[in-house]
Parts: sequence; structure tokens; C-alpha cells
Amino acid sequence: MEKWGNEIFNTPALQDSNIPIMAARPIRTGARSRYAFALYEVLLGVAIFALGVIALGRAVENCISASTISSEENVVRQILSDRMAQVQAASAVPETEKEFKIKTSYGRVILTQKAAPAALTEPDNTLITGINLVTLTARWEHAGVPQSKQIQFYVYRSS
Repeated sequence: MEKWGNEIFNTPALQDSNIPIMAARPIRTGARSRYAFALYEVLLGVAIFALGVIALGRAVENCISASTISSEENVVRQILSDRMAQVQAASAVPETEKEFKIKTSYGRVILTQKAAPAALTEPDNTLITGINLVTLTARWEHAGVPQSKQIQFYVYRSS
């Protein structure tokens, strides 16, 4: 035994042994599916991933569209607010009807101003004079679809 020993550790080595170094694996064809993914499983995973990416793309597109619409409406609100401030600050009675065409970065906005005497009465049926109802209407298009916003307010001018 000593002549087959390992000089490093001084332990006996096995020259001829019945124990193989690596155990042989039995080849089982049905057991392969437990250890690896089949092609259909991979394709199903890729299809689910692709659907998720498409859904995410559409969600981003909807967010961008909503942001654009919100920006357009903010511009229109600002136009209406500016015109309302001009009418309220003027000392004259508001014009009966007037139209403005305003160019914006989102396209043309048509602003229509209409004013009419407000038919307001006191509890004793006395007509109140000098108060006008002003209606401002803004019209524009978004993606070929007509859009509009409208505000109404009262303006008092003594006669």
C-alpha cells in the first residue's frame, strides 16, 4: 500500500476502484422537461413581455396626448381670463358683439365676445339697470375635433 500512497498527504490512493469518480446520470427523455424550458414556454414569455411593452407604449402615448390637451386648455383659459380682465377694467359699456382671432402655438383660437343687458330685478320687481351679462366663447381645434370653452360674468357700468 505504501508504494501507491500520495506523497503530499501521505494517504493511500486507490489505483483500481469499483467506485467511479463521477456518477453516471441515467438518461431519461421524460425528465428533460423538469430541467429546461421548452420552446413554447419561452415563446409564451416573450409574447407576454411584448404585450406589456405595447401596453406601456400606449399608456405613454395617452399621457402625452392628455398633457397636450391640458396645455391647450391652459392657453385658452389664459386668453379668456385676459379678455375678461380687459372688459372689466374698461370704463365704457362692453360692445354688443366682437370677435378676435388669436394665433397660439397650438393653432388659431377664435374668441367671441357678446354682451347684453342683464334682466335683473329687485324683489319688488324693480328693473336693475347698468348691469351687462358678458359671454366670452373660445373656439379652437385639437386633432381636427372642434373644442370650445365659455365663461359668463356681469359688468356694471353706470349710465
